[in-house]
Amino acid sequence: MVSLPIFIILLGILVSVANLTASSWNYEPTEQTIETLDADTSVTFKNTTGKALAKKGDYEVTKRYVVINAKRPSTGEIQRIKVLIREPKGAGGNRPGVVFMHGAGYGTCDNSFGDMATDLSSAGFVTAVLDKPVWSTNDATRDYPGSAVIYDQVIDLLRGMDTVDASEVGIYATSESTWISSYLLQRDPDVVFQVLLSPMVYEPRYSLGFLAAQDFALVGAHDGYQSIVRRVFGIDASLFGLTNLDIDTLTPKAYAIPTLVAYGTKDVMTAQVEGTEKIVDLAHKAGNRNVTIRTYPIANHVLRLGDEANSGTPFADAYEDDVVDWAVGTTQGLTQTSERVAGTRMYQSIAVPLELKANRGLTIYLVALHVGMVLLLLIVGLLWLVVLARKIWARAHGRRYRLGMARGFKNSLVTLTIATMATFVLFCAGLGDVIMGVVKLAWGSAPAENPGVMYWSWPVIQVVCIAVVWAWSRVFMRLIEEASHRGIVQWPPRKGAIGEIVSGRQPVLASTRFGRVMFWLTVVAMFSVLLVFAFWGLFIY
Repeated sequence: MVSLPIFIILLGILVSVANLTASSWNYEPTEQTIETLDADTSVTFKNTTGKALAKKGDYEVTKRYVVINAKRPSTGEIQRIKVLIREPKGAGGNRPGVVFMHGAGYGTCDNSFGDMATDLSSAGFVTAVLDKPVWSTNDATRDYPGSAVIYDQVIDLLRGMDTVDASEVGIYATSESTWISSYLLQRDPDVVFQVLLSPMVYEPRYSLGFLAAQDFALVGAHDGYQSIVRRVFGIDASLFGLTNLDIDTLTPKAYAIPTLVAYGTKDVMTAQVEGTEKIVDLAHKAGNRNVTIRTYPIANHVLRLGDEANSGTPFADAYEDDVVDWAVGTTQGLTQTSERVAGTRMYQSIAVPLELKANRGLTIYLVALHVGMVLLLLIVGLLWLVVLARKIWARAHGRRYRLGMARGFKNSLVTLTIATMATFVLFCAGLGDVIMGVVKLAWGSAPAENPGVMYWSWPVIQVVCIAVVWAWSRVFMRLIEEASHRGIVQWPPRKGAIGEIVSGRQPVLASTRFGRVMFWLTVVAMFSVLLVFAFWGLFIY
């Protein structure tokens, strides 16, 4: 009669928190597709020049380095950047140029784009690959507008070379840098063409939210883990000075020039159908009809075959030839005769989550809750270490240390603390397994046939949480029972009852103040862990 109401109240609080912090997400429409017009990805042009068009391998390629000072516009910070220039030997002057733009990570001029830059240079292009401009930023604080300035600085470097036609310089951008290319083309409308490899298209909150939701499902994670994705991408990152989640890159100017877009069917990071539709729509708004789409079978996010964790993975099929042929024909101003949309059928499993918005209240609660939990766990951990140290000291001196807790409460406290923390460890292990599965999937490896802990951990944690809440309700019931025996729960309380409990003469929990403090701090810490579980959706059934 006492335990059940307490259990219902505690569970009601946790279920309410879980539902109040939930974020709506519409996955419809699912399984969107775009049918290509030709399975052959070759890019051909009507050649009216009377000369054979350059092909990959026509020229030997020479290499040299240039060092520039990349000044970050917002802070004045300087990064010394190497630029690797590749040139076609004996090709003469007035050559078209290409500047390569890095995706995520910390690419350098020596470990990035080597094969594609060499291919283009062997077809008559002067190419430039630079160390990625990162300054003192990290993956969460990248300066996209500032990076655009540095890439434009390298474009101007090519334009100033005697061997380069200043009016024929384009860009090759991949993944994350397709956000930077939007800023670049707004500041430099004289860039004449662009190759976009696996473009992210939508702003990071939508693009990354789509990536996480789709990949959580693909690796076989339990559907419950999707609630974590929803809450993470509802964070108002501007509270921490991070503004990249909501940058505005969807501008017609970003697609106002001849554009080649390439995707791989094993790319699990991009919304290919909606991304393609948005690119074409923005290009048309800018008056540009020169957009070519190519999709390649079995290719991953960087158009490679196989696991990107392994070095030396090759490009898919004829991708290199297609890029070279498109760039040659485009810079020659020729009319394309091949289909604009070709290759494998494009597929997208779920919709881009355009309803995602920054939730400031939710973010403040998230920070307060998690900081509070960590502080409480640290304090409780220190208290238990003090108990251990006192026990060791007492035993070393032939004494017996007593915490002074009433019969049964100490064992219940220890047992429930261990159960709660073991559940927390299982939650972290399940989420960590999901994240590692997503990383491996992004590199191009296949998902595991048996998802394991990432699947069964969620329902197990939900069941254990209910058992833990019930066990805590039994502990509180015993507290009420003891308080009743001491005359506390009657009105008015029995004379002297409160004083007896406070002084420890007739304790409910413990005869020592240290024991009582430790009990309640441990209870509050464990309840904060349950509140964290509720925040992430573990109490939504």
